[in-house]
Amino acid sequence: MARLLFLIAIVVVIYLLFRSYRGSAPRKPESPDAEDMVRCAHCGVHLPKSESVQSEGRFFCGIGHRDAYRK
Repeated sequence: MARLLFLIAIVVVIYLLFRSYRGSAPRKPESPDAEDMVRCAHCGVHLPKSESVQSEGRFFCGIGHRDAYRK
């Protein structure tokens, strides 16, 4: 009878260790939403679409490159 209780105690300890290990495992951080990348028509640098300047259907990395491309 003592052996059976000892075996049950070992199984319970193993189960609790396994459960605590699974609960404390680091989770992967959620990745931020992907954003479209565009290429500057003047210099060729790639940058996020939200940071670009758009003119005449083309994208530029700044106002200076937009003006230089027009000349």
